[in-house]
Amino acid sequence: MFENSIRRTPRPQDVAGMSTQQLRETFQISNLFAPGELRGHFTDLDRLVVGGVMPAAKPVELPNHKETGRAFFLEQRELGAINIGGAGKVVADGKTFALDKLDCVYLPVGTKQVSFESSDANTPGKFYFLSCPAHAAHPAAMMKSKDASPVALGSQETANKRTIYKFIHQGGIQSCQLVMGFTALEPGNVWNSFPPHTHWRRTEIYFYFDLGEKVLAHFMGEPQQTRHLFLHNDEVALSPNWSIHCGCGTGNYKFIWGMAGENQVFDDMDAVKPPDLR
Repeated sequence: MFENSIRRTPRPQDVAGMSTQQLRETFQISNLFAPGELRGHFTDLDRLVVGGVMPAAKPVELPNHKETGRAFFLEQRELGAINIGGAGKVVADGKTFALDKLDCVYLPVGTKQVSFESSDANTPGKFYFLSCPAHAAHPAAMMKSKDASPVALGSQETANKRTIYKFIHQGGIQSCQLVMGFTALEPGNVWNSFPPHTHWRRTEIYFYFDLGEKVLAHFMGEPQQTRHLFLHNDEVALSPNWSIHCGCGTGNYKFIWGMAGENQVFDDMDAVKPPDLR
């Protein structure tokens, strides 16, 4: 079920004086997946909702919550979900989308009934989802990871050789304001999104997965007042529009990125030069 409390974001000047525990309680989300459950968190970052669904023997339905202020969850929202587990499917208003690992589905505003299912309860699907307010409907759609127009970035010399897979964006699945995809680092590479950037026009949320027992340091905060969070597998880092967002792990990994805000231009960002970081 959804948490009753809303993750509220402090001001940048307040973050500078927060303790490690306060940072974790504010910007980190863990324990998103439990067998047979849907777990979610409302945030005040562009009204994004972060959630995870891990169906077992029975389908798990997307419930409504009083925080939507509507008759059903997607009455005035859209949703994107990426499967990071075993094969499964999403059923939306009677239409079935079969998702293997790393496939994505998009559900538009106005979708009334949504359920998540695993093809095999012994190897359950794990659906990570983001939802944001929407004022225009686009067709429900899914995309296989092989069709996500991969873009290679970085190099082995700088330990950030990685491939970006874009699902929900201007050149892919159309949405009202949600943008979503994932990045996979090559073996022997550990840095993501470095050099870092900010984008005042959009929030961004990172979900790190396929870490195994590896540990990751996620860097956040204003460029001249940086902070960090140590994250483990299947954990989320919330990133306000004023904060950098990059990470370095003890090995390679993957992460799902998602954004919502005033535009959907992927490269609309304000670059930060490494020598200027503090």
